[in-house]
Amino acid sequence: MITLRDVVLRRGAKVLLDGASLTINPGEKVGLVGRNGVGKSSLFRLLDGTLHEDKGDFHVPAQWRMAQVAQDMPETDQNATRFVVEGDVTLLAAEREVTEAEASDDGERMAHAYMALHDAGAHDATARAQALILGLGFKLDELERPVNSFSGGWRMRLQLARALMCPSELLLLDEPTNHLDLDALVWLEAWLQRYPGTLLVISHDREFLDTVTDVTVHIEHAQLKRYGGNYSRFEDMRAEQIALQQASFARQQDKIAHLQKFIDRFKAKASKAKQAQSRVKALERMERIAPVLADAEFTFEFSEPANLPNPMLVLQDVDFGYPGEDGGPPVTIVRGVNRSVLAGQRIGILGANGQGKSTVVKTIARTLAPLAGTVTEGKGLSIGYFAQQELDVLSPRDNPLEHMIRLVKETTAQGRLSGQPTREQDLRSFLGSFNFTGDQVFQAVGSMSGGEKARLVLCMIVWQRPNLLLLDEPTNHLDLATREALSVALNEFEGTVMLVSHDRSLLRAVCDEFWLVSRGGISPFDGDLDDYQRYLLDVAKQAREAQREQARAAEPSASASASAAAPAPAPAVVDRRADAQRQKELNERLRPLKKELAQVEQRMAQLGEQRSRIEAELMATQDPARLAQAGRELKAIDQENSELEGRWLELTEAIEQPAIP
Repeated sequence: MITLRDVVLRRGAKVLLDGASLTINPGEKVGLVGRNGVGKSSLFRLLDGTLHEDKGDFHVPAQWRMAQVAQDMPETDQNATRFVVEGDVTLLAAEREVTEAEASDDGERMAHAYMALHDAGAHDATARAQALILGLGFKLDELERPVNSFSGGWRMRLQLARALMCPSELLLLDEPTNHLDLDALVWLEAWLQRYPGTLLVISHDREFLDTVTDVTVHIEHAQLKRYGGNYSRFEDMRAEQIALQQASFARQQDKIAHLQKFIDRFKAKASKAKQAQSRVKALERMERIAPVLADAEFTFEFSEPANLPNPMLVLQDVDFGYPGEDGGPPVTIVRGVNRSVLAGQRIGILGANGQGKSTVVKTIARTLAPLAGTVTEGKGLSIGYFAQQELDVLSPRDNPLEHMIRLVKETTAQGRLSGQPTREQDLRSFLGSFNFTGDQVFQAVGSMSGGEKARLVLCMIVWQRPNLLLLDEPTNHLDLATREALSVALNEFEGTVMLVSHDRSLLRAVCDEFWLVSRGGISPFDGDLDDYQRYLLDVAKQAREAQREQARAAEPSASASASAAAPAPAPAVVDRRADAQRQKELNERLRPLKKELAQVEQRMAQLGEQRSRIEAELMATQDPARLAQAGRELKAIDQENSELEGRWLELTEAIEQPAIP
C-alpha cells in the first residue's frame, strides 16, 4: 500500500503539505480533489519520485510498476501504432534483450530472451495498442500515420494510450479527459473500471470521478483527508462534517463565553478566587475547535441582454467547412443544414471528434464564412464566443486590463456599446469580480494558467452583454467550483446558449435539447445524455463488427470453395413431438443455471451491503489498524464481486442463448 505519515512537502517558499498522513490500499481507485494550486500535481510528483518529502515518511511498494501520461508533446515520425506499443516498457526491454542475445550468438540466452518476449505479450502487442488507439477516437486509416502529423490534442491522446499500454500496478492520470470528446470519454471510463491496479486521478469532471473512483482524497489547508466513496459521496460527507464542526464550534464558543464571564466577574473576589482560577485552567486545557473557514466561492452572472431577437439565427442550406489551401477547393465537413435558433433555447451540440462541431460554432461566430447557403441573423444579434483554444481570442503579450481596454475601443468603434463600465478604474473593478485583483490585471496572458485564461475569456464575454452564447469546450481548464459557477450563471442567463462540451454534468444542467453532428449533417437528437452514451456504445460496436467483417473478407476463401463443392443439406422435417422433447430437455439443462444465477445475484447483494457497512465504519474511525483491516476487507469484497460479475455474465449468456443439443 501507499503510505504517507506526517509528510511535509514544499515547492519554493510555499508549504503544500504540512504533517499530512494518508493510506491508499492496493486496487483502490482514488480521485484527488482540491482547489487549483493546493498541490495535487505536486503530490503526483512525490509519488513518481520527481519530488521528495521535506519531512515525514513516504512509501510506495518497490515492486510496483508505475505508469503515467508524459506531459511533453511527442515529436517523432514513428507511426501511431509503434509509438503506443513502445509504451509497454516490459515488452521494449524484452525486444532489446532478444536483439542483444541474437548478436551474442548465445543459444541459451536467446532461448530465455524469446521466452521473455512471449511472456511480455509480443504476439498481441500490436492488437492491444491499436485497440487503445481506436478506443480513444482515432480512425483505422490513422493507425500507421506518423505521430508528428497529428495536432497537439491528438498527440496527447497518443500519450494517454501509451500510458495505458504500460503494464502497471499504479496508474497516475492528471486531467486525462481534457483532450477527449464524449465517445472517447465513455470508452476510457469503461477501461479504467476494468483496470486491476491502483489508480490515482486528478480531474475536474464530476461525472468522470463518480463513474471511475471509489475513494476521494481532498487536499485542503495543507492536509490530506480521505473519504470512502466517489465525488458526489465526498460532497455529501464533507457537507455533513462542516455542519457538525460549525455546530460544535458554536457550542464551544458559548461555553468559553460562559467561563470567561465567570472569571471576569469573580477573579477579584477572595471568596471566589479558587473557583475562578479553576475555570482559567479549564479554558487553558480546552482543545479549541477550529471555526469553519470556507473558501470564498467564485460566482458571476450574465447581465440581462439589451434585446432578444427571435429567431436569433436561420440557417438555410448551409455548408460548413474550411477554405482550400493554396487556392485549392474548399473542404466541406457539414452539408445542407436547415435549422433555426430561437430566443431562450439551450442547445447542446453532440458528435464525435472530427464530425464538425467546432466548425459549426466557428461559422455561427463569424470566424469562418459559410461555404454555401445563407446564415440570416436576427436584428440586434450579439454573440459571446468562447473558443476551444482560449488564445484564439487572447493576445499572449497583453495583460487583462489591456484586453478590456481594447474590447471597449472595438465595441465603441462598431457602435455596439454594452452599457457596461468603460473607465479604467471601473474595468479594474470588473476584472476583480472575476478574481483578477491587484497586480494580476498587469500580468501577461501568456504566463497565465489555463484556468486564468478561461476566466478572462468569460469576463470579456460577460462585459459584452451577449444575447447568444457560443461556448466551445469552456470547462477544459476550469476547476470544479468555477464549473459550478458557470453552470449557475448559464441557467440564469436569459438569452440563447449553444454549448459544445464533454462535461456531462454541465450539459445535463444547462441544455434541454441536443443537436447531433454526424455523417456530414445536423439532426435533432431525441433523447438525453444517457441515451447518447448508449448510442455511442452502439456505434462503437458496429464499427468493431465492420472491422471484423473486413478482416474476414480479406482472408483466403478456401473454406468457401470447399463448402461450394459440398452438397446442399436436405430440408428439415418438422416434428412437433421432437420439438417439445427438445424444449423439455432444454428447460432441464437451464434449471441449475437459473438456480446458480439467483444465488450469484443474492451474494452480490450481500457484498454490496457489506461494502456499505465497512465504508460507514471508515467514516467513524481514525484507527490506523482498523483502516488497514477495512481496506483489506474492501479489497476482498471487490475481488469476489468481480469474479461473481464474470460468472453472472456467463450464466446470463448461457441462459439467453443456450447451445442447441
